[in-house]
Amino acid sequence: MGRIKTTFIKNITEELLEKYGKHFTTDFEKNKQLLEKFVVIQSKKIRNQIAGYITEIMKKKAS
Repeated sequence: MGRIKTTFIKNITEELLEKYGKHFTTDFEKNKQLLEKFVVIQSKKIRNQIAGYITEIMKKKAS
């Protein structure tokens, strides 16, 4: 079992997937770089949480 994501992380991830969903992949490192291109996020921790959640969702969609 993984950690529970806050609604803040979930809401931002949903918005990003609606706007830029075609660009994201199942690779965490690529998603981190794409996040830096699309959104300005001050905190490294928040960026990594969002990228991880996006990666998790993309892997679920792929299977």
